[in-house]
Amino acid sequence: MMVTLPPDYRPSDREDFMNPVQTEYFRQKLLRWRADLLKEANGTLASLSEGGIREADITDRASVETDRALELRTRDRARKLIAKIDQALGRIESGSYGFCEDTGEPIGLKRLEARPIATLSIEAQERHERMERAYRDD
Repeated sequence: MMVTLPPDYRPSDREDFMNPVQTEYFRQKLLRWRADLLKEANGTLASLSEGGIREADITDRASVETDRALELRTRDRARKLIAKIDQALGRIESGSYGFCEDTGEPIGLKRLEARPIATLSIEAQERHERMERAYRDD
């Protein structure tokens, strides 16, 4: 089913949660984010493939190495985010997007606006983090 978004559409608590228009809004938001990450990653790849380090000065060489390490970390982070975006798009396809994986409750529009790849409600996320801390402190 094709859904057309009004240009100024913003999800609202006054409408049914994850109705077709809301779902399409988040689908487009995720696709835009994914495209931006891919564009950035391609730029990083181009600068990484510019070849070996030619700087004679040891300080310059260290600076280039540091930049390269940062770019590689950025790429890795982007790759992980793209995987999470793909999973979120899969949840949109299956109809489970926007609902907490633990409780099945709606995650909430504010949280999804801020973090469209969220899989847990704030309460479930806080519970999860408390348990992680408890196990880490052992």
